[in-house]
Amino acid sequence: MSGPEIVPFDWQRIWLGDAPPLFMLEIVFRTSVIFAWLLFLLRLTGKRGLAQLSALELMIVIALGSAAGDPLFYPEVPLLHAMLALTLVVAFQRVLARLVVRSETVESFMEGQPVELVRDGVFNIRVLEGANLSREDLFEKLRAQSVMQLGEVRRAYFEQDGTLTVFSHGKNSPPGLPVVPPWDLEKPVILNPDEPQQGRVACLDCGRVEQVGGLLGACACGGKDGWTVAVVDPLIGPGPAGV
Repeated sequence: MSGPEIVPFDWQRIWLGDAPPLFMLEIVFRTSVIFAWLLFLLRLTGKRGLAQLSALELMIVIALGSAAGDPLFYPEVPLLHAMLALTLVVAFQRVLARLVVRSETVESFMEGQPVELVRDGVFNIRVLEGANLSREDLFEKLRAQSVMQLGEVRRAYFEQDGTLTVFSHGKNSPPGLPVVPPWDLEKPVILNPDEPQQGRVACLDCGRVEQVGGLLGACACGGKDGWTVAVVDPLIGPGPAGV
């Protein structure tokens, strides 16, 4: 059986539909709940998922697109209901934007906080996992800033907008764990722990560099990937004894 016949330009249906006027209060409630839930879900995605958009900006894009799309195609969706939802979304955005400027607590909740990923050539494995980044993700971002080995990096911060800020030594950088070429193409040579080694070696798990003269021990990070030769310029090579 077919549904009721739609009368074109039925102004009652176009603007209000069949719902009573009190239904607009329910729209306020529905929009508030969905807005809060969407904000919570977007915060869970982390910075990597948000890319260059903040959680608030991405949420506004999704909410506006959803609220504006339905009345374009579905005749049973009244325009006033959609307009009210759109107005509420924009109003929420304006209020939250003001709160972000005035309150550090709100700003931290909405946009997160920058985290330190690398300090003096060693990256923090737990912080890296907390930022939803893999080791290869970090190396890719470092290569994009012309970093060839971790010894070049004094500090690297994962910013609120998902970008990586790097402060490097510049010239005369100490040796470190190579990130060039990409490990998917050519992984660093793993040193044999049963053979004596001389010179500087880098942990494949965290990038820590140690001076050794004998058999290799375990790294302080507790990693199990082993050690490789610490290098100054991976494109040239480690040089004699990794110095």
